[in-house]
Amino acid sequence: MLVFRQLFDPTSSTYTYLLGCSVSGEAVLIDPVFEQVRRDAALIAELGLKLLWTLDTHVHADHVTGAWLLKAKLGAGIALSAQSGAEGADRLLADGDRVAFGKRSLEVRATPGHTSGCVTYVLDDESMAFTGDCVLIRGSGRTDFQQGDARALYRSVRARIFSLPDSCLLYPAHDYRGLTVTSVAEEKKFNPRLGGEIAEADYAGYMKNLDLPHPKKIDEAVPANLRCGRPGEGGPGNEAGALPADPAWAPLRFTFSGVWEVEPNWLEENLAKVQVLDVREPAEFTGPLGHIRGATLIPLGELAVRARELPRDKPIVAVCRAGSRSAHATAILQKAGVADFANLPGGMLRWRAEGRGVEGGAA
Repeated sequence: MLVFRQLFDPTSSTYTYLLGCSVSGEAVLIDPVFEQVRRDAALIAELGLKLLWTLDTHVHADHVTGAWLLKAKLGAGIALSAQSGAEGADRLLADGDRVAFGKRSLEVRATPGHTSGCVTYVLDDESMAFTGDCVLIRGSGRTDFQQGDARALYRSVRARIFSLPDSCLLYPAHDYRGLTVTSVAEEKKFNPRLGGEIAEADYAGYMKNLDLPHPKKIDEAVPANLRCGRPGEGGPGNEAGALPADPAWAPLRFTFSGVWEVEPNWLEENLAKVQVLDVREPAEFTGPLGHIRGATLIPLGELAVRARELPRDKPIVAVCRAGSRSAHATAILQKAGVADFANLPGGMLRWRAEGRGVEGGAA
């Protein structure tokens, strides 16, 4: 069975696709985004997958790939087209190559036109294809920079993508209207640029007169992506606003929902080093579950206006009954400017179930 997830980066409107083999646990990630690597790594860990490869459909101009960072974090190999001109890849792909992950695989189809190094990845049973910026939903990628060629893109789509079964689902690298998936049959019939009886000359004339502005991040993204996302001078990882380093004050885990968590055993052994913030109601704080020794009570509904009361000389660990309110509390703490914080997963229910010490509460 195939594991499949479609992920989204709202800043660049980029889709990232995770495909895994449920038998072997091996996986690939198509078009990862640098700023979303922490999210992607968390999902891969939570699903129990091993990332074998990151696969870029082309050298992007609107975002920096997460390939290099995922290799550094997870050991995943970097693969992209041999025609891309990029340096630092572990595997340069040619038309007809296959990238295997467990019992599943993707076929590499060269589909130049948006750039000279564009490829489309087709699932082994031809039920899905990942078209990058070649075919978009009711559109296509632009062809006015990075060796773009409108006539080549038209031929790529007609010969390499529209030749797939009509039922094949097409997943693009971007969508700017919230659309998520289309099919070969739909695009052959409804794509206003490439479908129906539109001829190559029609398409080339249409693309010549689009008059689009250059992507905002092109000067940063293209050089970085030609290094497979490896940071350079002034690039991601070396500039203000880049992905921050993971917190080092505790062995934290970052969840797919975007929450830093600390395990109860570490917290019990290091209570003196942190400030425990209990966000339950007062009756719960003094109720049967009791509370963690030294905890400060600020109910969740009051936290936004009272966060300034908390000392900033120690990391803050938020706790509630089961872990959900305290997870929300970490978002409030972050917004209030708290630098070091984490959630206690499972809350007081787990704390008591594991026999850890409390003040008050039932025997």
